[in-house]
Amino acid sequence: MPKVTVRYWAAAKAAAQVAEEPYEADTLAGALAAVRTRHPGELTRVLERCSFLVDGDPVGTRAHETVRLAEGGTVEVLPPFAGG
Repeated sequence: MPKVTVRYWAAAKAAAQVAEEPYEADTLAGALAAVRTRHPGELTRVLERCSFLVDGDPVGTRAHETVRLAEGGTVEVLPPFAGG
């Protein structure tokens, strides 16, 4: 199972109370399931509004089950930002 780093930004970082943490998952769906297990409550609600980058590439509308994670990869959790 690949080891990846999940990085939280803005409201996600506040809800997780950490900037980043390691997970083992082979898909984005698996990583997010692990995040929800570790952080039930507010972060779970924030994740519903987030977009994600995997190794710098936007996930967009792809099904999270189809987004493969690589060993040493990074998942960025990006809540909606005000302004522009």
